[in-house]
Amino acid sequence: MENAFTIAAYVVAGVLFILSLGGLSGQESAKRAVWYGIVGMGIAVLATLFGPGAGLWWLSIILVALGGVIGMQLANRVQMTQMPELVAAMHSLVGLAAVFVGFNAEMTINLVEAAKAAGETVEGTFALLVAKKEPIEISILKIELSLGIWIGAVTFTGSVIAYGKLAGKVNSAATKLPGGHMLNAGAAALSLVCLIWYLNTGGMFPLLILTLAALFIGYHLIMGIGGADMPVVVSMLNSYSGWAAAAIGFSLGNDLLIVVGALVGSSGAILSYIMCKAMNRSFISVILGGFGGTAGPAMEVEGEQIAIDAEGVATALDEADSVIIIPGYGMAVAQAQQNVAELTRRLRAKGKEVRFAIHPVAGRLPGHMNVLLAEAKVPYDIVLEMDEINEDFPDTDVAIVIGSNDIVNPAAQEDPNSPIAGMPVLECWKAKQVFVSKRGQGTGYSGIENPLFYKENTRMFYGDAKASLDTLLTMIN
Repeated sequence: MENAFTIAAYVVAGVLFILSLGGLSGQESAKRAVWYGIVGMGIAVLATLFGPGAGLWWLSIILVALGGVIGMQLANRVQMTQMPELVAAMHSLVGLAAVFVGFNAEMTINLVEAAKAAGETVEGTFALLVAKKEPIEISILKIELSLGIWIGAVTFTGSVIAYGKLAGKVNSAATKLPGGHMLNAGAAALSLVCLIWYLNTGGMFPLLILTLAALFIGYHLIMGIGGADMPVVVSMLNSYSGWAAAAIGFSLGNDLLIVVGALVGSSGAILSYIMCKAMNRSFISVILGGFGGTAGPAMEVEGEQIAIDAEGVATALDEADSVIIIPGYGMAVAQAQQNVAELTRRLRAKGKEVRFAIHPVAGRLPGHMNVLLAEAKVPYDIVLEMDEINEDFPDTDVAIVIGSNDIVNPAAQEDPNSPIAGMPVLECWKAKQVFVSKRGQGTGYSGIENPLFYKENTRMFYGDAKASLDTLLTMIN
């Protein structure tokens, strides 16, 4: 069988990808899971290079080498705080690839039809595959490539805007053009009309209009989502990129791309659903870009933020028996995870109970805080999810918030007009004392005021998290 090697290699790679995805669910198996993924991708690339249609070796080698060099440079230069925007940028490339493959498939269909009309033979693996298809199969292929282009275009512009918001290059506030959802609905209807037009007449023009409509939808969907919800957006775009890859697989007749795309698409959708549930959001409204705004004027916050120095925090920790630490994006920015881990070790050595409370959307990427704490070798058994630890705050002596805002914001429960109204949060204000490590008095990335900072049992530990903890550690032996 001509394709036996490629098929067998793809099966092995597919199994390794499944094992990799399953292994990422636990800290102990995660390293092994990453290697499963690396080996699986290596096998898939080699099988593609040596399989049917292999050729243009000089170009393949140049592109593989160029991609490898760029990947190594990114891996060495990108900080953990930049991972969310890197992921968004990678999603945009997958979407763009889907668009290019779709148009390439359309051009190939036209070339094959022209060659048949002229009585000429066609060359190229994909062209030969197209030449063997019946008219009904060509129609199916056109539907597949149209979906690939549409999903890819939505993913591309959506990911570019997400990157801009995460990197601070685009306003993180929810912004919609006049007309709001009607514009999205109109663009979607235009896409459907263009699909029908293309299937009946063929040609590039309806595909170009469909692509432009999809590019607009991707842009407008993500612009309409506020900064507080960007972790869900990253997960959602991850799902979109998976379906775009699956669509590429259908267009090219590549079973491995279909399998991998379905794995990424479904896992991203499941994660988005879990995160929406954790934020009390409607999954449908996420997909439609219909959240991140307010329903009315926000509740006025009264009082003042009272500062405390490192000596005061050290005294409180020395007297405390139980401590819960809540890490957030500010910890990642300051690269303070090692200091947090050292503080944990010293407090536990004194016989104090120290645990971590992790909100499902802490940081700007799902699992962001878990990865940072694992990197700092914080024992995984004291890192607890919100549902596991939220009821323990009333019995906790000290809660330390490091660079978090929305996930510890009482306005989610107290203000129905808050952009995060109804979102489950870590109820740290119920602890006897709360210390918030924060650079200044700003509202943070999402721009939402936090009443926690003004409560009577809260003290603000101002300054860079790493520098503040450096000072604090000198007072805790």
